[in-house]
Amino acid sequence: MTTSDILRAALVNQLTGNGTLTDPAWIDAATAVPRELFVCGYFVPIDGSAPTGYRAVRHGDPGYLEGVYADQTLVTQLDGRTRPEEAGEQSVSGAPSSSSTLPSLVLAMWQRLGADAGHRVLEVGTGTGYSTALGAHRLGDGAITSIECDPWVAERAAAAVKAAGYAPRLVTGDGLGGDPDGGSFDRLIATCSVRYLPTAWLHQVKPGGRILVTLSGWGYANALALLDVTGPGEATGRFLPGYTSFMIARSHDRPPRPALALLPGKERASRIDPAKLDTWTGSWVAQLAAPSAERMGAGGRQILSDVATGSQARTVPDPAGGWTVVQRGPLRLWDQVETAIEAWQSAGEPPQDAFGLTVSAAGQRVWLGSHDGPGWNLPI
Repeated sequence: MTTSDILRAALVNQLTGNGTLTDPAWIDAATAVPRELFVCGYFVPIDGSAPTGYRAVRHGDPGYLEGVYADQTLVTQLDGRTRPEEAGEQSVSGAPSSSSTLPSLVLAMWQRLGADAGHRVLEVGTGTGYSTALGAHRLGDGAITSIECDPWVAERAAAAVKAAGYAPRLVTGDGLGGDPDGGSFDRLIATCSVRYLPTAWLHQVKPGGRILVTLSGWGYANALALLDVTGPGEATGRFLPGYTSFMIARSHDRPPRPALALLPGKERASRIDPAKLDTWTGSWVAQLAAPSAERMGAGGRQILSDVATGSQARTVPDPAGGWTVVQRGPLRLWDQVETAIEAWQSAGEPPQDAFGLTVSAAGQRVWLGSHDGPGWNLPI
């Protein structure tokens, strides 16, 4: 056995041992597909650097294969242009713009999707192509259509998928528009996050089909949803347990903004502890309540800045106890967040699997507990 075979077998044993991998067909796929073909190099964050600096690890470097077969996400591109093979030996900085998602998450999502023999699957976000190859191994080349928006990423993925011995249908384009040829699918899996469900997905997945997607936003909170398509343009489902996050689709990302200036406004005492927004589900609830606001800060010093209107809210600890909130602009952002957090607290602060999503001609509504429970509309 090669070093790659040994490391891959160890990863599969880890994932079966901890219960991530349970389906024999997906165990076979994980055993067969060599991840190093899809990750020729990756960036490793440098501890203690601010802003975060990265060093490149390339094929043949010490620790390269061990990194490839660790159950971790590997950053493969920064700022939509910087790649490991071009980074040299010096540290580089930038925002991660493409990555190879940790194998446990990729495989868990494929299992949760429930794709089986005879199903046609649309994958939105080819990325490195590793997930695409896993799907092709399990379901067959003809079952998979995968779309990637970044031409360079798509080209590299196509070469890697071919080198691994697979030939699914690969498309370069905006996956949020669905299959440009108007295909019909039984399943859709997205490896990028979105602020709302694109209309094309809801018409290209057949009634009775499923969509697995991460909902995200400008508050940087994430939640994984599994939806059943109930009719053209309609779906319903629930959010899944666990902690899933993906890079947001580029067309759904926050638009560029100038440096934020904190301005005076109306002050009052906050009814909630601002640190609730630092919890996984608390940040998600806050994002639902103020979907066009970017969240910054932490602890008792939270900052919300509305991208659409310029409205602001910020909290500061009160020396006498509690917290003061300062708000300005046409939206009272903290009022919105406060009301949502209180509704969540009244329900006992349940995790995300207590929430569901209904999509219809009337809109896309996230609800808590049941369809007629507290709810928030996604920003279509």
